[in-house]
Amino acid sequence: MNDSNQQMSFVELDGKDLPAYCPNPSMPIWSSHPRVYLDMGDHGEGKCPYCGTVYRLKPGTVVKGH
Repeated sequence: MNDSNQQMSFVELDGKDLPAYCPNPSMPIWSSHPRVYLDMGDHGEGKCPYCGTVYRLKPGTVVKGH
């Protein structure tokens, strides 16, 4: 299977799911790694440096600052 046939999967987050972190609660315990908080950046997307899971904010999500 080449790269053009693979679809990238991602986890969609809502405002209540922030701050974003990985591993997320739905991941199995055997695949866990140290918890890292993800910077969602200006584009509303972040990638875990350990497992490569991509996290995206749902369209229309309002991010509130502190």
